[in-house]
Amino acid sequence: MNIQDLPLIRRADPADAENLAKLINLAGEGIPNWLWTRACVEGQTPLEVGIERARRKTGGFSYKNALSAERNGQLKGMILSYAIDEAPSDKPDDLPVPIAPFVALEKLSVGTWFINALAVYYEAQGQGIGTRLLMAAEDLAGHEGLTEMSIQVYSQNTGAVRLYKRHGYKFAASEPVRQHPCPPYYTGDVLLLKKSLAN
Repeated sequence: MNIQDLPLIRRADPADAENLAKLINLAGEGIPNWLWTRACVEGQTPLEVGIERARRKTGGFSYKNALSAERNGQLKGMILSYAIDEAPSDKPDDLPVPIAPFVALEKLSVGTWFINALAVYYEAQGQGIGTRLLMAAEDLAGHEGLTEMSIQVYSQNTGAVRLYKRHGYKFAASEPVRQHPCPPYYTGDVLLLKKSLAN
C-alpha cells in the first residue's frame, strides 16, 4: 500500500457530527438509534438526536473523544475512546435493558483507556482502517499515561472479536445479553476484552 493510500487519522470536530452519529449506530448494532428514538421530541428524527449529542463538548459520546479516519477527503471511520477514571454510579437494573450489561462491565474497566465505539463504513472495511484507528487510540492512551485498554463486544459479533483478539485483546469478563431490540437480535454474552500496553 502506498503512503498516499493510508487513511488520515485526525481529531474529530463538530463538522463530523453526522458521520459520528451514523458510525456509532453502526458500532452499537442499532442500539444508539433505539435510544435516540426514545429521546426524540416532536418532529425530531433519531439521527438528529445523535448529531446533537455528537456535537456536545462533554459526555462519552462527544466529538471531543473521537478520532476520524479520512481517505480522499471522505470520512470513512471513527473510534470513540477515553479514560475511565471511576466506575459509573448507575445501577444496571435502573437503566434501559439493552445497555445494562455494558454498564455492568464498564465498572470493571476503571483505570483503563476505554474504546466506546469503533466503526468503519461498510464500503471501506477490509482496508486496514479499523487497525489504524485502534493503534491511534492506543497512542492516545500512552500519551495519557495509561497502560491498559478495554473494549466491549457482543460474543456473536465474531468478526469484531477476531479483530480485537488479533491485536492482543484478551477476555476479561462477560455479562449476558438482556435484550437486543433490533436486528441482528444478539443473544449470548457481551464480552469485556482488555489489552496491556506495558512492555
